[in-house]
Amino acid sequence: MRRLTLYTAGPLYRLLRRNLSVAQLAGYAMANLLGLSIILTAIQFYADVTPSGPSEESDGFIARDFMVISKRVDGISTVPPAFSEQETADLGSQPWVRRVGAFTASRFNVSASVEMGGRGMSTYMFFESIPDEFFDIRPSDWHFDPATAEFVPVIISRDYLALYNFGFAATRGLPQLSEALIGTVPVRLYLSGAGRSDTFPAYVVGFSSRLNTIAVPQSFMDWANSRYAPGSSALPSRLIVEVTSPGSPEIGRYLSERGWETAGDKAESSRALRFFTVVTSVAASIGLVILLLSVCILLLGVHLLLQKSRSTLRNLMLLGYSPRAVSALYVRLVAAVNGIVAVVATVVAIAMRGLWLGALSDMGLAAATTVLPVLIAAILSALIITFVNALSIRRTMLKFWYER
Repeated sequence: MRRLTLYTAGPLYRLLRRNLSVAQLAGYAMANLLGLSIILTAIQFYADVTPSGPSEESDGFIARDFMVISKRVDGISTVPPAFSEQETADLGSQPWVRRVGAFTASRFNVSASVEMGGRGMSTYMFFESIPDEFFDIRPSDWHFDPATAEFVPVIISRDYLALYNFGFAATRGLPQLSEALIGTVPVRLYLSGAGRSDTFPAYVVGFSSRLNTIAVPQSFMDWANSRYAPGSSALPSRLIVEVTSPGSPEIGRYLSERGWETAGDKAESSRALRFFTVVTSVAASIGLVILLLSVCILLLGVHLLLQKSRSTLRNLMLLGYSPRAVSALYVRLVAAVNGIVAVVATVVAIAMRGLWLGALSDMGLAAATTVLPVLIAAILSALIITFVNALSIRRTMLKFWYER
């Protein structure tokens, strides 16, 4: 029987192809192409303007959102309001929170001095530290070991440099500094507390656009607090939170109910992100509806075709052809059409990607991903649609087999 199938495969396929409707296949292919192209374009656009995971840095148009949360200060207080462990745990359990980090403040005296152009400056200052994964930059020398460290690395807010250049330096006749140049200026730190006093060299190794603070490595902060303020401990007065859905209205309600504040104005970006998410979801939903309708049309068309060829198919099975062999033509045909549609839709999505890549480049931004999301989505859609159609064809053939 296997030899019979092999030798007569050509005539069998030519016989079954007589009842195929080219118009129906073309209509299905066009509808499927339209729906899949819309879906793939929406997926690629969303992937390009948003980072794909927690390891991504904020180079997308809609970057991962971080919020610095603090409690309101009422009246005059020498002790800043702090977050309890229960409050921190409750915040971390919210569905819109990916992770929470605590600011560790210096509990010792800090002063610094610099010399530039023959003129010296000194000031009291403060340090804070947060877990390394919350920084938007990660310099190569961002570490501290008291036994081997040659200097203390410091990251400051980019706003602080702007305030110095266009505020303090401009009115005092001091030189204005670029980010590259200020990293070469040596800073002398004076740390004291618990009867100890030490001097350390320090350098500014980076500038943060996310954090409005003067940051040092967590390892340095833990060592310095234990050396200059042993036995003391303090709850964090500020928390940094990475949110999964920055446009969610639940965030504002949660913070408002507890009287907490966020650094900076997140309202406009949240509204923009909500609008962006809605538009992308609507576009993808329209494409999905078109795709599902096209699949239904194909299923209906194949079912009507099989019913139309019912007598021929039953006769073929009476001659010894198995349902699998008879249905192979239709399964391969559906797989070929779906494969071609997936390839063309992928090309369309990649071509559409060029429309917004230029705009992102003009804004100084880069796409957050490659075309890999589109390729994966196209392959999965083709496999799923082909599987559904093949399952329907095989079930119909088995029904004819048992009716013979």
